[in-house]
Amino acid sequence: MNIVTSITNQRKLLLLAIPMILSNITTPLLGMVDTAVIGHLEHAYYLGGIAVGSMIISIIFWLAGFLRMSTTGVVAQSLGSNDSEQAWRYFFHSLIIALVLAFGLILLQRPIINAIFSVIDASDEVAYYGREYFSIRIYSAPAALANLVFLGLFVARQQVKWVVYQLFTINVINILLDLFFVLQLEWGVAGAALASVIADYCGLLLLSVVLVPGLKKLDWRQLITPKMALFSRLFSLNRDIFVRSLALQMCLAFVTIKGAQLGDVTVAANAILLNLFMFASYGLDGFAYSAESLVGEAKGAGDEDKLHQVVVASTMFSGVVGLSFALVLWAWGDLWVIFLTDIGAVQVMAIGYLPWLVAICAIGWLSFLMDGVYIGLTRAKAMRNSMLCSALIFFGVWFLAKEFENHGLWLAFFCFMVCRGVSLSINYCRLKRQSQLTA
Repeated sequence: MNIVTSITNQRKLLLLAIPMILSNITTPLLGMVDTAVIGHLEHAYYLGGIAVGSMIISIIFWLAGFLRMSTTGVVAQSLGSNDSEQAWRYFFHSLIIALVLAFGLILLQRPIINAIFSVIDASDEVAYYGREYFSIRIYSAPAALANLVFLGLFVARQQVKWVVYQLFTINVINILLDLFFVLQLEWGVAGAALASVIADYCGLLLLSVVLVPGLKKLDWRQLITPKMALFSRLFSLNRDIFVRSLALQMCLAFVTIKGAQLGDVTVAANAILLNLFMFASYGLDGFAYSAESLVGEAKGAGDEDKLHQVVVASTMFSGVVGLSFALVLWAWGDLWVIFLTDIGAVQVMAIGYLPWLVAICAIGWLSFLMDGVYIGLTRAKAMRNSMLCSALIFFGVWFLAKEFENHGLWLAFFCFMVCRGVSLSINYCRLKRQSQLTA
């Protein structure tokens, strides 16, 4: 391995990852502001309601995460093979898929929310505010799903400054409007939802303005002409990533649903813990995003040595960041909990479960990183199979440990994260041994 090349790749990785880490952590900070603002209202069911409502929206939008992942993979590989026109074609085809899905969600919002709440055994108050949040936030679907495609394009092109600007814009606007609508105008849960809707459209407007000058230099009418071969590849990738994301969201939703069944205090405590988990995961995704772009570029160029160098460097840096998050939670996690809510019972319960979160961050960084590697490789089937196996582990451990109630739930989630990272790593080593990374 050429030492100079390795150092160059590490430097490029850091230049891509560090801005992404700094911008990504603003996203869960937004969720924390929602939680903190609502968490300081007088009743726990306000916090429980926004936890359930935002969980439902998160499931829907995260299930659509295949739009970003598939776009990043195919665009990065197209750019790696010096085919910029093909990269644009993939972008426009992904955008068409995103908008069709978004308007479908708006049209079907009532049966969706009725079906979901039919299986959530929450109190009447939590259900009411959960429905209120969802009924407003769903109208951000066109912007939120289009933003996923735009994000995939900019990550693949390694234009991280615009990714940073967009995420920063969305989250700052959301936070400011959240404080204004909820605290100043006293709109409660509805205010928090409306703030997110407005922020999503502002973020989409920003990136649209950035792309307009570039489109003037292209024959964009020819590039947006539908081609079934491109749709076919995107649908194949999207199908496997969708199944993978569905399994992931089932496990995350199960934590909230079971918490709701255990009581308003438990669901509120779990909401706070999941917010802290998302804070760590979004930071770790900085290295995953950079790995997606650099791995995809190396695969498109057929350079297996460079690809492996990127994976090795990403693993080293991501491990350091993951352990750092774990140490921060271990040292100051209780202060974060106190900041997020002043409800005594919720504070006590959330602090009692913090050790699970520390353990998850200490090992979970590997699963986030390997997701990025496999997106760059466009090996969605392997991601799907790993996630399905991990989900089976999750529900199996929960079934065996359910007598421990919430502790059993967090034990299952810990095992789930371990299985994700380990299974993908083993498969990567097999591909490397067989020289199939660029196949």
